[in-house]
Amino acid sequence: MKLTDMDDQERAALQALHRRLGRAHLQLRLGLEDEAERQGLPPLAQRLHPGYWLQHPRLLHTALKLLGLRERARRNTLRIQLRRRVVALPRLPAAFDGFTLLHLSDLHLDVGAAFQQALIERVRGVAHDACVITGDFRYRTSGPVEEALGALAALRPHLGDEVLAVLGNHDSIRMVPAMEALGLRVLLNESVALRRGAAALFVAGIDDAHHFQAHNLHKAVEHIPADGCALLLSHAPEPYRQAAHCGFDLMLCGHTHGGQLCLPGGIPVLTCSGAPRALARGAWRHGAMQGYTSVGCGSSVLDVRLNCLPEITVHTLVRG
Repeated sequence: MKLTDMDDQERAALQALHRRLGRAHLQLRLGLEDEAERQGLPPLAQRLHPGYWLQHPRLLHTALKLLGLRERARRNTLRIQLRRRVVALPRLPAAFDGFTLLHLSDLHLDVGAAFQQALIERVRGVAHDACVITGDFRYRTSGPVEEALGALAALRPHLGDEVLAVLGNHDSIRMVPAMEALGLRVLLNESVALRRGAAALFVAGIDDAHHFQAHNLHKAVEHIPADGCALLLSHAPEPYRQAAHCGFDLMLCGHTHGGQLCLPGGIPVLTCSGAPRALARGAWRHGAMQGYTSVGCGSSVLDVRLNCLPEITVHTLVRG
């Protein structure tokens, strides 16, 4: 979509993003989003790949129905678990000892009213100091964004004062002005300093590294001192090696859904990620950097989950 085809409000919002992010970042995002809106069938090589058919909604629906698992798998999407974990960070300032992060990922909010209410009920009353969201607010990868933004507006009052987020491969950069108007700070290869007195905890966020490949770790760390304790928010786990070498203490991500449809024991059939399977869910480490991949709150392709219940996670940061 050209600037001349937009109304004054959208044009002004995108021009503000242009000044904030730079021409190349915005053009890359908008260009790939517009391609997705126009796209028909994927290329033949992609359609011949087994992974394409394993994610085909009609095929999945039919297979689950024949196996008698469709309704059970659908009910599982509403069984959102609360997971709590302690993360020991050697460089954590003393003022942040015990600091809690509520981590949400892969919300896919416009899947339906029942899920939206279940998520609100799950986060309601969960104490935390800051909320971090690692992308995928929309259910589909293209199309309208209004329903997802409306559901986010309903969820927002339950997330506390400080909410930091990044975009996922399902999200449009056109959503950013409305998200920030709700009180979220969307980090697009940027960082912020959370402060307690003179102490600072740095949180950086990168744009989607999976589909859009619009991430830029160099820009994300630009204003973080070398000796600062720093957390990275990334939608996908793919840039874990680069993040570790950039000196991050902790990387929080999602995207994989933990497989969403898993074999007994939680073994994923597909992770839709180029990262090692050891990074597909839960806690992991690469070098000095710790990481955590959320299995996500929501579902995509089809509103089902098997052997992989959705989650929200509270990370308690401690010195050590």
